[in-house]
Amino acid sequence: MMSLVFEPQTIPDVILVKPRVFKDDRGFFLEVYKQSEFTAGGIKELFVQDNRSRSSRNTLRGLHYQKLPKPQGKLVSVVRGEIIDVAVDIRNGSPTYGQWVSALLNEENQHQLYVPVGFAHGFCVLSETADVSYKTTGEYSAEHDRGILWNDPAIGIDWSIHKPHLSPKDEKQPLLKDADNNFRYGEDK
Repeated sequence: MMSLVFEPQTIPDVILVKPRVFKDDRGFFLEVYKQSEFTAGGIKELFVQDNRSRSSRNTLRGLHYQKLPKPQGKLVSVVRGEIIDVAVDIRNGSPTYGQWVSALLNEENQHQLYVPVGFAHGFCVLSETADVSYKTTGEYSAEHDRGILWNDPAIGIDWSIHKPHLSPKDEKQPLLKDADNNFRYGEDK
């Protein structure tokens, strides 16, 4: 029996990963990542960097991506707290271009969201604080780091809040139509 369940979302390249959690009176145990199961579940990329952030309620981080030739896919999970995690398809020519999917990630459900290359990623903290951990398929490159405005009306993400706490960088991100984005559907590796 596999220890992880992989559920493609309404944009099938984005995958919700649900681990089997073994709980008893001592606490819990789960497998977060197992390469053979990820490959069988449709996630074949290898992860090369791990990141962690702590944020307070109503903090919104995103929408971020790294353009080619230094793209990053992400596997996002929550160690403590709760977030709404969002992936936006920004692959030019994609049938789901500009569409988004979201997942509720928290320390109770232990779900993870796989956000592939060619998608912008962001999250908003719903709990008092949240510790978010994510693996990436590429190393961080400031030169290739880009973003899209969190409330771009052409995308229409329902973040469940109207006045998030944003970084100065995220307050000034461009709209999707003006973003520096070189992803092409089917050519995003």
